[in-house]
Amino acid sequence: MIRCLDLCKLYHQGANRITALAGVSLEIERGSFTAVMGPSGSGKSTLLHLIGGLDRPTSGELLVDGRLIGQMADDQVTLFRRNTIGFVFQFFNLLPTLTAIENVALPLVLDGRPQAKADERAEWLLARVGLRDRKDHLPEALSGGEIQRVAIARALSYNPTLLLADEPTGNLDSKSGAAILELLRQCNQQDGSTVVLVTHSEEAAGYAERRIYLRDGRVEER
Repeated sequence: MIRCLDLCKLYHQGANRITALAGVSLEIERGSFTAVMGPSGSGKSTLLHLIGGLDRPTSGELLVDGRLIGQMADDQVTLFRRNTIGFVFQFFNLLPTLTAIENVALPLVLDGRPQAKADERAEWLLARVGLRDRKDHLPEALSGGEIQRVAIARALSYNPTLLLADEPTGNLDSKSGAAILELLRQCNQQDGSTVVLVTHSEEAAGYAERRIYLRDGRVEER
């Protein structure tokens, strides 16, 4: 599903050059659940953003679902992300003026799906994450765990083959965090989605089948 070969990412801040990834080579199998771990600044989120097409590598090869994503045109990457990848972020990224069902339906509406069909799909997804009775609530009326479940429902709107989660439990209490991780495991085991989870937490990583450790932009052997 994912193949990185000598993947590098450099950033420039004024006269300074920052190496976020320094030659990462790894493979992640289709249908697996993988946790990417490491200290702050190790390159975890950078790797996830490159895999998801949110950023481009400076050098090296990155193959995602058979596509050289780092060499695709911007419009191709946008279409690829929409049809293949679901994102779950630490800070939720829901639109505060939209209800839960409106947030989940929005990507489908923007893609041209009729409103009624988008709402039907959104309501089904909210039911799946246990929030059908909260569908008409704004994010401010939901708990942190509920907001993250809405975010997962939105990420699943296109039934993605790849689900990328960047510290999805970082702002949640332990009970809510466990519920989110269980949802991710269900997406992996029931839907067959490939799940890549970035986390600092050994407990969260315990939901994954495999762990990859990064340090100073490199894969750390263990």
